Amino acid sequence: MLKISNNVQLAGWEIEISAIRAQGAGGQNVNKVATAIHLRFDIERSALPIFYKECLLKLSDQRITKEGIIVIKSQKFRTQEKNKEAALERLKELIQAATAQQKKRRPTKATKGSQRRRMDKKTQRGQTKTLRRKVDY
Repeated sequence: MLKISNNVQLAGWEIEISAIRAQGAGGQNVNKVATAIHLRFDIERSALPIFYKECLLKLSDQRITKEGIIVIKSQKFRTQEKNKEAALERLKELIQAATAQQKKRRPTKATKGSQRRRMDKKTQRGQTKTLRRKVDY
């Protein structure tokens, strides 16, 4: 059971977790122990509310396949349990980020004082450049 928000929870049957061998350099156990976690979550088959499903499917994330399956691989830690927790946490963050409302941008206007200071700097810079020119007698 993964709690997304107060009202939304994911059941255990919705999340498919399998253990795989981790990549990269390792010690004695690298070829023997499957500590990395491969998490798969089917958006269409899940019991998420329709709003959540739509937001996730609109999201352009490389972890979401064309078929609407979220694939997360976790191999940061040495133990399978910690990698499982990390993968579930990343799934939770992805779902929450997809449904977060973007703050609407309010266009701002430059103040009169800032406009005046900008123009004064431009004229001062221009005067400096004219003083550097060749003197004509």
